[in-house]
Amino acid sequence: MNNINRLDLKQLRILEALLQERNLSRVAHKMGLTQQAISEQLRKLRELFDDRLFIRQGNGMVPTPLAEGLEEKVHHILREIEALLTPVAFDPATYHCEFSISATDYAIQAVLPQLLQVVRREAPELKIIVRDFESDNLHQLMVSGELDLALTFPAFIPDSLPYLKLFDEQHICVAGAGSDLANRSLTLTEIAALPQLVISPSRANLRGSHDDWFAQQGLERNIVMSVPSFSAAPDLIAVTDMVAFYPSRLLPNDKVVALELDTQTPQFEVIAAWHSRSNHSPIHNWILDQLKTLFNSASA
Repeated sequence: MNNINRLDLKQLRILEALLQERNLSRVAHKMGLTQQAISEQLRKLRELFDDRLFIRQGNGMVPTPLAEGLEEKVHHILREIEALLTPVAFDPATYHCEFSISATDYAIQAVLPQLLQVVRREAPELKIIVRDFESDNLHQLMVSGELDLALTFPAFIPDSLPYLKLFDEQHICVAGAGSDLANRSLTLTEIAALPQLVISPSRANLRGSHDDWFAQQGLERNIVMSVPSFSAAPDLIAVTDMVAFYPSRLLPNDKVVALELDTQTPQFEVIAAWHSRSNHSPIHNWILDQLKTLFNSASA
């Protein structure tokens, strides 16, 4: 009980800000306090936890392992306290805020049109920021509050993030609209030998999501090109001899034609992921409810 009595809410807010900003002057400016006041609270926190918590490095501060371990707990405690003070009534029609969504160009085409149609109709004061998908920086963006939602695939998110499955998707093998391949049924062995384009939004390499599937059949794909966006792929396929596995929800497209295969590709999930810090946000829960209704989904 003695340690609890020594800790106050302001210290938790300062600890959270230091974990986010890692700079004393920025935290002081953010909280409207002097650097001396922040330093004094940090001194008390160090005594309380019997740990340095932060080590100076250049103009910044690096958290100790103990401080890093406290980050999630502090976020959770402060969000719970905020929830106690949040008004129960919530009306999307009059709700003013910004909501940031990270999305691949696949999600921009397959998910956002339906969602944003509802948002503009039901929550006209909500301002939406759609940003490029950054798998390597996703967790930090969500912890810091810079990002509210990610529309992606399970393989691209950290295991710690909760998510909502929107739907199952499947790739269709396609070639240019004028390709002779459209007139015949093809085996997976024949497809493996053809020059292939892969869409790799998170990594610039010649690897595709179906590499393991081909390998399980004892086959190696003839990948000759990689592009970062789904929207660019049909233009390239249309004017080359390449084939590609393209999401079914982005078809039909008049620049490509679906090929007939002797086997179906495995399905994969399309999801919406977030940080648990958003669990009590009324606008976050409202957005999730719209996604559930639109795609008949359930939380994972």
